[in-house]
Amino acid sequence: MTTPGPVHSEARADHRRDDDVTTLLGMHTRAAWVIVSIYIGGTALAAAGTLDGVSSVFPIALAVIVNAASAIALIAVSGDPLPWRATTAITLAGPASCALVLAALPVPITSPLQTWPIGAATAVYTFMCVRGRTWPAWAGLLGIVTVCVVWSQVTGQGAIHGITMSAISAGPLLMGTFFAYTIRPSAKAIFQLREESTRQIADEAAAAARLSERDAQLNRLDTLARPMLERISTGTPLSTEEMLQCRLLEAHLRDTLRAPALADPLINDAARAARRRGVDVVLLDDHGMEGIDPVARRRILLTVADELNRAESGSITARVLPPGRALTASVLVSNESGSRRVELAHDGHIIGRDRT
Repeated sequence: MTTPGPVHSEARADHRRDDDVTTLLGMHTRAAWVIVSIYIGGTALAAAGTLDGVSSVFPIALAVIVNAASAIALIAVSGDPLPWRATTAITLAGPASCALVLAALPVPITSPLQTWPIGAATAVYTFMCVRGRTWPAWAGLLGIVTVCVVWSQVTGQGAIHGITMSAISAGPLLMGTFFAYTIRPSAKAIFQLREESTRQIADEAAAAARLSERDAQLNRLDTLARPMLERISTGTPLSTEEMLQCRLLEAHLRDTLRAPALADPLINDAARAARRRGVDVVLLDDHGMEGIDPVARRRILLTVADELNRAESGSITARVLPPGRALTASVLVSNESGSRRVELAHDGHIIGRDRT
């Protein structure tokens, strides 16, 4: 019978993988990677096109790599909010890239685009806010302002120049902060509603499966037992053959309850024939065949049926072992000549025949 447990656990596992605002914004999609690629290409182009007067190309190239790594980490690192290790690295990436570029720029700069690390880092910090790290994003911007002020002061341009060239980035970050404080609670509510809806659907599916299984069992019982029950209700004494039919029917119904994994027409026919020959047949199921490969399952059923067909007397106990065992099933055959145990592996092949 189907139970709701696995359905619930699978549903919860699926939601844990994507129940955050990054999914709502599509930050795990191919489109997001395309946008990040365009961002990286844009920063590289800005860096390559503003090399006039720089003292060295190496720090510029290193700054491009640092910015690219922070942008990739922003969408590649999972978790909501963004894990602290990635948060720290991205926060430090902005001031570091600015320091690298400013250290190589001429004074005065030849183009406003030469300060591209400020805007590039601000874009990353804006999405850091969305990923739940608003204050680290502001700390990163403060670090950029500090670097610009120090550079301006050291180069004789004055601290005010450093503030004006970097503090303007507070505008986009303010919008990102506002967006984060409005969209994140909404996203949480949306995913809670979705999870509740999924849980309700899972409950309904489990209930429907239980009802379907119950109906199937009732129909099976009606088909198997009704004719004999109607015969008994007539009050006429049963013949020897009819009494045998009753015993065989009772044994079959017991098998379907105690060994559902072995409830296969192949086994049913073989067990019925063996019991007619006087063989004591016991079928047991400890659920070791749940989720087994269909080919392996077929091999096990064929082996059990073969042992049942070969038995002429004595007893046979076929058992599906519990999960986690080295074997999947075993068949114990006992008769006047002794006992024999057949062991079946997880792939359904026979790995041992022990005789005692």
